[in-house]
Amino acid sequence: MTDLPRIPLAAVIGHPIAHSRSPALHGYWLRRYGIKGHYIPMDVATQDLQQALEIMPKLGFVGANVTLPHKEAVLKLADVITDRAALIGAANTLIFRADGRLHADNTDGAGFIANLRQNAPQWDPTAGPAAVFGAGGAARAVIAALIEVGAPEIRIVNRTRPRAEALRSDFGAKITVVDWVQAPNMLEGASTVVNTTSLGMTGKSEFRVPLDALERTALVTDLVYTPLKTHFLIEAESKGCTVVDGLGMLLHQAVPGFERWFGKRPEVDEATRQAVLSA
Repeated sequence: MTDLPRIPLAAVIGHPIAHSRSPALHGYWLRRYGIKGHYIPMDVATQDLQQALEIMPKLGFVGANVTLPHKEAVLKLADVITDRAALIGAANTLIFRADGRLHADNTDGAGFIANLRQNAPQWDPTAGPAAVFGAGGAARAVIAALIEVGAPEIRIVNRTRPRAEALRSDFGAKITVVDWVQAPNMLEGASTVVNTTSLGMTGKSEFRVPLDALERTALVTDLVYTPLKTHFLIEAESKGCTVVDGLGMLLHQAVPGFERWFGKRPEVDEATRQAVLSA
């Protein structure tokens, strides 16, 4: 019997994982490009993470996406860590290399920038300060990406100030930390405004920071994409701002992993968006 090539497998690992849109996205691309491969959700508890990562390559997995709560933990288990994953302190994309080594990367920041460039082509990150709500893992990816594309100043506000202060010590002089009670004021003169918190997400607390100081010329984006258009974006749009929803970041951050695992660089277009939204 002729030895058939192994069908490449990939997964998204998290706990819980049933809510993930990644299987719909990668499944759509696999069908679209006629690739024999599979991408599945894997609910892996924290205590089982190391064992799962050790056995997956033996089962035919070529890589995986990683989501909460494992994005920091996988760095301790990886053999090779990209500079951007090390800087962010988290990984979202794993490659099981042929030499047996586990390669960890973070494509969230690149996905964030690609989403803005696609949906707001006139956006100039160097035009003025950026204002970022939140100081968690997503904020770290966004801040690293904004520094890379030349934002002159990044103002950060978080409900617990010490987390924001930690970002200043990690990312340096471009970071300005603002007290939560002063959050409305940090929007003055900001040309890029980003919500990286879960405020406004379906089932979470509403985003209640007044946006009176928003500049009409600002680009405003929310990493939340359930609902697709949050109250934060609706209010910003009513003030004349350009707004970009968070779904595109999910789509674009997935591109490098898919290309490495399945050998084809997928396109992010309206058909891709609709495939994920209708899943």
